[in-house]
Amino acid sequence: MPTLAGAWTPCWAVFAWVGLVVGLAGQGGCAGRWGARDGRAGHGSAVLPGLGGDVGADPTVRAEALVARLTLKEKVAQLQNAAPAISRLGIPAYDWWSESLHGVARNGRATVFPQAIGLAATFDEALVGRVARAISDEARAKFAAAHATDDAAAGSGRYQGLTFFAPNVNIVRDPRWGRGQETYGEDPFLTARLAVAYVRGLQGDEPRSLRAAAVAKHFAAHSGPEWLRHRFDAHVDAHDLTDTYLPQFEALVREGRVAGIMAAYNR
Repeated sequence: MPTLAGAWTPCWAVFAWVGLVVGLAGQGGCAGRWGARDGRAGHGSAVLPGLGGDVGADPTVRAEALVARLTLKEKVAQLQNAAPAISRLGIPAYDWWSESLHGVARNGRATVFPQAIGLAATFDEALVGRVARAISDEARAKFAAAHATDDAAAGSGRYQGLTFFAPNVNIVRDPRWGRGQETYGEDPFLTARLAVAYVRGLQGDEPRSLRAAAVAKHFAAHSGPEWLRHRFDAHVDAHDLTDTYLPQFEALVREGRVAGIMAAYNR
């Protein structure tokens, strides 16, 4: 499965980006980016523009081949949130920012499920997994429909992609934070179990590609005053960090194989 692991230098960040998008494109439902446009499941036999070869080929090999063709300027440009098109390789623009905490957000009509704190009150991992699976179904349908038009070459704008900034696995200790409803509450064990279920449901169990990509947030001790989030400096002792703020992220990486991690805003 393509991941964002190792994305700490420009070269690896671009490689991770390409690997993830290539992996997403491996599903027919990601049609219109690099595959057939009919939204069918499976890998199909379309050709990746600028590279050649079957879209069923190994994502790592395809990512390496594509990165090798990028100029330094093109690599740097891909590190921003709204990655621009690379027309000479047939790669459309792609904005990484989409939301799906309790339904596909800000992208037209979609099912609105209960907020995360409400889902946490069920203590039901299977239910959370089914909710996430439904979200990925709707996300895929919206993506395929948007890219089945003559405007597909324009790429995906904000809230139109398949990379979702969810789940929020921060721990709520003070309701004055203002975003407690986005989380699974104050218990790291429950948070870990429900978050893993969410990620597995959203990303699917296909070993070679993703239904959608989950980006867990915010790593790690984030839950300070929202209005000070860009200046707040979280001071957490080693025991509290290990016992409270990190277990859910570890579970997501080891068990859920989450595609990405968003850093906390605090200092």
